Amino acid sequence: MRKLLRNKLAAFGFFVMIVLVFTAIFAPWIATHPPHQMDVTRTLLGPGEMGHLLGTDSYGRDTFSRIIYGARISLIVGVAAVVFGAVFGSLLGVISGYFGGKIDAIIMRIMDGMMAFPFILLAIVLMTVFGQGLMNVIFAIGIANIPGFARVVRGQVLSVKEADYIDVTRSLGAKNTRIIFHHVLPNSIAPLIVYATMAVAGAIISEASLSFLGLGVQPPTASWGSMLQEGKDYLVLNPELATISGLAILITVLSINLFGDGLRDALDPKMKI
Repeated sequence: MRKLLRNKLAAFGFFVMIVLVFTAIFAPWIATHPPHQMDVTRTLLGPGEMGHLLGTDSYGRDTFSRIIYGARISLIVGVAAVVFGAVFGSLLGVISGYFGGKIDAIIMRIMDGMMAFPFILLAIVLMTVFGQGLMNVIFAIGIANIPGFARVVRGQVLSVKEADYIDVTRSLGAKNTRIIFHHVLPNSIAPLIVYATMAVAGAIISEASLSFLGLGVQPPTASWGSMLQEGKDYLVLNPELATISGLAILITVLSINLFGDGLRDALDPKMKI
């Protein structure tokens, strides 16, 4: 933690992440208006007009409140999709790296096939199969994340399983399941944590992209991607609508990436920070 906080950019990213989590949790108390409340007499207001801190959208809904509630969707999808991808990807990576042979070849060729698709294209294909909705967005992005986690964990397991303490544990009669879950996987966790942190940022961008294309979280649920999609039609009348939602995505993703970079350096014993 001391190493991490000595890195000013990482500390800044960590601080912004805490603020975002706090905002998402306490959204009902922070938001100034109900996020779905429409008022056709107050459409496309500018920031500060008629008691609306960041103005309103084309339906008269308060932009500030929708940004606050949109943080919930972004963080829920980002964290849940990465956890889903990490659990299944790590399991496949451990099995592939530890046992090797035909099992390794089969699993990795499947992962290679999935990685042949661009990430967002794979997520779009999965969304067309699953249908729209929050849970389906999580599953689609989570499945698209599995190959990356599998390859990271497999590479680490290939190194760890050759260590002397693994040979000693095996010679003492330990079963493969015990070796994997008590020795191999715990000693492969550091790069997995760093990769997962970076993957959260990618998942947030993917959720915003799917919502922008109309495949993600559906209206009237507040989502930064859908707000950006609506705002692009009013860049002349109300440029703040697209700008604010775009800045929310930018600041969130940038902060997570800065934190992830700092976390990678802090967990690297060869780095002196």
